[in-house]
Amino acid sequence: MAPVVKKYTLRSLQLKTKLMAPTAFVGAACVATLVAWGAAALVEKVSAQAVKSRLLAEGITYAQVRGDGLQIHLSGTAPNEALRYRLINLVGSVIESSRIRDAMEIAPIKAIEAPRYSIEMLRNDDGIQLIGLLPQLEQVAQVTKTAQALSPDIPLMDMIETADYPAPKGWDIALGYGMEALSLLPRSKISVAADAVGITAIASSEAEKRSFEAELSALKPKALAVRIEISAPRPVLTPFTLRFVKDAQGARFDACAADTDMAKAKILAAAGAAGADPRSDCTIGLGVPTPRWAEAIALGISSVASLSTATLTFSDADVSLLAGDDVSQDDFDRVVGDLENGLPDVFSLKSTLEKKATAAPQGPAEFTAILAAETHQLELRGRLTDVMMRDAVESFAKAEFGTKKVRVGTRLDPDLPDGWPIRVLAGLQALSELDNGRLVVRADTVEISGVTGSQSGKVRISQILSGKLGQGKTFKVSVSYDKTLDPLADLPTPAECSAAADAVLAKKQITFTPGSAEIDAGAGAVLDDLAKALKRCRGVKLEVAGYTDAQGSAEGNRALSQARAEQVILALEGRQMDVAGLMAKGYGAENPIADNGTEAGREANRRIEFNLIAPPAPVEAAVIAAGDGLAGDGSLDEAAPMDAPMDAIDAAAEDSAAADPAEPEAAPDFSADTSPSVAPTKMTKRPKARPKTNG
Repeated sequence: MAPVVKKYTLRSLQLKTKLMAPTAFVGAACVATLVAWGAAALVEKVSAQAVKSRLLAEGITYAQVRGDGLQIHLSGTAPNEALRYRLINLVGSVIESSRIRDAMEIAPIKAIEAPRYSIEMLRNDDGIQLIGLLPQLEQVAQVTKTAQALSPDIPLMDMIETADYPAPKGWDIALGYGMEALSLLPRSKISVAADAVGITAIASSEAEKRSFEAELSALKPKALAVRIEISAPRPVLTPFTLRFVKDAQGARFDACAADTDMAKAKILAAAGAAGADPRSDCTIGLGVPTPRWAEAIALGISSVASLSTATLTFSDADVSLLAGDDVSQDDFDRVVGDLENGLPDVFSLKSTLEKKATAAPQGPAEFTAILAAETHQLELRGRLTDVMMRDAVESFAKAEFGTKKVRVGTRLDPDLPDGWPIRVLAGLQALSELDNGRLVVRADTVEISGVTGSQSGKVRISQILSGKLGQGKTFKVSVSYDKTLDPLADLPTPAECSAAADAVLAKKQITFTPGSAEIDAGAGAVLDDLAKALKRCRGVKLEVAGYTDAQGSAEGNRALSQARAEQVILALEGRQMDVAGLMAKGYGAENPIADNGTEAGREANRRIEFNLIAPPAPVEAAVIAAGDGLAGDGSLDEAAPMDAPMDAIDAAAEDSAAADPAEPEAAPDFSADTSPSVAPTKMTKRPKARPKTNG
């Protein structure tokens, strides 16, 4: 049996061998497929990674890279065709171009955006400059025409460009407001854009600043964002004038000027000791002739305090003392001696003692000008020297008071005293500061009386007369202030506005829903009272300060208080109040006014306050010589354009000086003066002369 078994086993092996051959082939095929797939995946991954790295290195982020076997697919949106072409070239530098599959898209071409329209307008004494981009030629013509009309005698500097695109929403409103501001402000920079207007300007005085701010706030369109920054520099006082009077009406200032707050306090203290009101107004300005001004004034006032009747005038370094006829010669000599020995060397004193009249004057030479109260008609009567002077006086009067409001009824007299023309013209200029009044010119004095609506009217008149008449020339000023004629009298001061808000909030605070910025319904009456109290405070800059108690995080309390302050401003604006000057500021739990450890204290600390924002530091204006377009208080001198009458004043002054050689003015001796020099160390340029007009 054994051989049979062996034969069967061999057949089995042959059968198994035939079955294993196909199996091995299939296995080898599977292994090859796996190896090929793995190799392709590796190449795909390496290629895609290399392409991505290269694109990132070039800063290209708008393309997506996807590998698919040996192929690289690119997708995304290229900004333009050139960048798409550059992208294909970069990828081709990494892999073969035949492996790239481009599915990139090109961004659609956008319409060119309209430019941002804006204009900068600068106005000063040298004219107007315009620079910017406007939407249409017609608008450029209107802007330049309006600007040129403001300075007709000075060429306009026009650097305006145009673009052929429609004006954006709000542009016409903003430009119209900017042109109104340019017309109102003689020294300003106006920046106009469609969504905002910026105004930077210089006023000649604090009162003019408040007037500008109030008028700009009244003109401001509701939907326009406006930034207003107006500074009020110290006025340039030319001449630097102080006039102290003591007579039957008591001791008082007709004009008072100081260079610092400390000097003002010293001058008013000396005046108070002499019987004047120590709360008198005294202007702080630029142009003082010496740092020892206050020392000299205090000495002068204390010296004349013992006299029954005296007028002491300081005009720059010229000092004039006029003692009344009731003063004895001994008292007069004593006071003059004290002044001559005590005044700093820079000052020059001229003293006069009035003599008692022995007989009534016979037919004195006289010129009068009467300015009517209601009609403001000016009537000129009395004597003038010649036809040339009469023409000059008439032209000057028409320039100051109006062409149709001057009536001339003078006669000619060639034998008038020396200096008559300058007295008449200086008196008319001083009379123009009044609402109504009377001018009387005589050989020995100039008298001004009347009513003014300006608190600085008497000061300005004293400056004009002391500066034009010269040292030692007598004049009298009897001017009263009428509040009803003052356009600024009803405007509250910034301090009064802040106090009005404090008074309302002292009665009841504005309350809010706990934990939110929503104003409580019961606070409506308080907001009504605030809007009413601040209605006339246009342009006054106030900070609406929000405070919370100490509960919660500091940052959260600050954000909550900020939101509440802003909500108060919105509520006031909804009550038709001009909120251009209000600024919201949240302080959180800072500055508590009560104990946060009690409920009552926390309630008191949750409050709204109105704080006055301090004005910017005063701008130190350059000292400008008298007659170059600025008046003594730093404002535009309305008489400056009238060159012919002003030339007449200057010529008359020269003639008067030449015709009076008997009293030569001795030059002051500065040899013993050891005070520090106040002369400028650098050469300064004299301002350009104002253009002549035919007016």
